[in-house]
Amino acid sequence: MKLLGITCLSTLMLMPSLGSTETLGEADIRRDIIGKTVYLSTPLGGELPLIFRSSGKVDGNGQAIGLGRYVKPSDTGQWWIDANRLCQKFQSWNKGKPMCFELERAGANTIKWTRDNGKTGVARIGN
Repeated sequence: MKLLGITCLSTLMLMPSLGSTETLGEADIRRDIIGKTVYLSTPLGGELPLIFRSSGKVDGNGQAIGLGRYVKPSDTGQWWIDANRLCQKFQSWNKGKPMCFELERAGANTIKWTRDNGKTGVARIGN
């Protein structure tokens, strides 16, 4: 199940409960995520940047964390919002299959994500 460990959002650290959190809705996702770079925390301490463009395109680059040893180090795909979940589908990563995430605010510039397969992690919202 190597692929599960190397897809852009399933490579992230599992995170304990954060106490009080706020689930992001569509308007929150558009305001807080779209047009920005989201830095996903990885198990070895690095970050995987994903750029969510307002055009519906998402770009990811895992070169800094050594992703190229396992899969294509960078990839491009599409994002969309479905039922208050941020969804994405890359060309190569995750075998090109879509994945959706429920997002919760975990701090001023931090989100907790829960993927549709139950995996969880955290990310930092940049500019």
